[in-house]
Amino acid sequence: MSLSLTFHGAAGTVTGSCFRLSTPSGDVLIDCGMFQGTKTIRELNYRPFPFDPSSIAAVLLTHAHIDHSGLLPKLTRLGFRGRIYATGGTVDLLEYMLPDSGYIQEGEVERLNRRNRQRGRAAVQPIYTQDDAIRSLRRLRRVEYDRWTDILPGLRARFWQAGHILGSASVEIEAIDGLGGGTAEPTRLLLSGDLGPGGKSFHADADGPERPDWMVLETTYGDRDRTDLDEAGRQAVLRAEVSSALAAGGVLLIPVFAVERTQELLYDLDRLFDGGQLPAVDVFLDSPLADAVTGVFRRHLDDLETHGDPFTRANFHHVRGVPESQRLNGISGGAIIMAASGMCDAGRIRHHLKNRLWRPQDTVLLVGYQAPGTFGRLLQEGASRVRIHGEEIAVKARLRSIDVYSGHADRSALLDWVDARHGVGHGLFLVHGEEAARASIRRALLDKGWAPDRIALPALDDRVDLAAPCPLVPAAPHPRLAPADLAGRDWHNHYAEALLALRRTLDTAPDDAARERILAGVMGALDTDTAANGAKP
Repeated sequence: MSLSLTFHGAAGTVTGSCFRLSTPSGDVLIDCGMFQGTKTIRELNYRPFPFDPSSIAAVLLTHAHIDHSGLLPKLTRLGFRGRIYATGGTVDLLEYMLPDSGYIQEGEVERLNRRNRQRGRAAVQPIYTQDDAIRSLRRLRRVEYDRWTDILPGLRARFWQAGHILGSASVEIEAIDGLGGGTAEPTRLLLSGDLGPGGKSFHADADGPERPDWMVLETTYGDRDRTDLDEAGRQAVLRAEVSSALAAGGVLLIPVFAVERTQELLYDLDRLFDGGQLPAVDVFLDSPLADAVTGVFRRHLDDLETHGDPFTRANFHHVRGVPESQRLNGISGGAIIMAASGMCDAGRIRHHLKNRLWRPQDTVLLVGYQAPGTFGRLLQEGASRVRIHGEEIAVKARLRSIDVYSGHADRSALLDWVDARHGVGHGLFLVHGEEAARASIRRALLDKGWAPDRIALPALDDRVDLAAPCPLVPAAPHPRLAPADLAGRDWHNHYAEALLALRRTLDTAPDDAARERILAGVMGALDTDTAANGAKP
């Protein structure tokens, strides 16, 4: 197999984007992202790569989001010595995002190891350190949109505007199958990356070349359509949510993604404040990374489709140090706090949620996609009690969710983007989506007349011969994770739910004798299960 594509991530799940293109000149990765979601999925980040990092000749990066770029420092630490090609906007963002990712991992592992020492468990190592991330930045090389870049002998790439975040791109690749000369046409592969919805405040709409031989298409929102709103309509939705939260008398807490979502919210709040549609309440941006990324956006104001600097106001406050962040706990109302991360799984937002979820006057506004198994998804699905830093918290705050800030194309926009390519020569691979989303796009394409054998839904580590028909070669007999392990909640989620359920049951029992019976039943079930599995109690 001289030209093949292997799906090492974003296959059966939304995160961990990583596709390996094997060519006669060497192997190239398109993206090298971190897995997010349940603990079962996140544990893949700690495992060895399913390939030798030193054998990778180059990386083509679609954009800076951590689920597309977050394992680049690990790749470099383990022997990768090639170049990482990305647009200028992506390079500028990664200068802050990758070191921040390393810093977060070091901090999380330090806290975990403190607990492990108390429990008598072995220490663990971070996936990579901040120093590893800084070293990986040396491998970055800037490319321009719409220009061919030679990557390897017989392999070149061109980056197209994807309209998703600053610097985001779809990647077109031309590869010659065999280097012995001749006049054979190159194989053309188009990977969508993450496609924007169109009509974004800062970017042109997604574009791309026509008639590739093969296409890899993201399907994050492949099973839903959103109401198309212009800028004024989107701002009206935000105004209603902010007004309602302030009227409730508490603080509005918004978990944000540091890149794009933060800047879009600041932009819209700036317009609403200037227009007198909202009172100019204090807005605290409690994320050093989001603050740094906002600085990158300021440097790119000439490239963004906006006027002036919407990120600087007297009532916009940039919170940097931990003591300053902690002082926000004393604010009782009349303010907006924006903190990372957007899916509520790490960062300062966890501390704010711990401090505010139990307050009925406060509001938590979710403004982005929440992957299955994440803390944000649990809140979105209506959890009444949660655990944060080992403590049980009752969810009494007002929980709200809006979908007008999505950075992803919805079902109709994805199909329109495919139609605008005017055909695909051989086959289409649906990735970067939950199973319902991928299945929905597949059904729609079949309704449009696509042949079933030209649409594939790869599983983790499946590969395809690009010189052959579309059917995939399944992964090894023992893949890193089975498809069922990539969907929905895992045993870690169920364990947390079980602890909360047990606590509620004990609290509502009529007396101590009933509580003793409940605990005896639980212990009896555990003893029976232990004996059945042949394990020591």
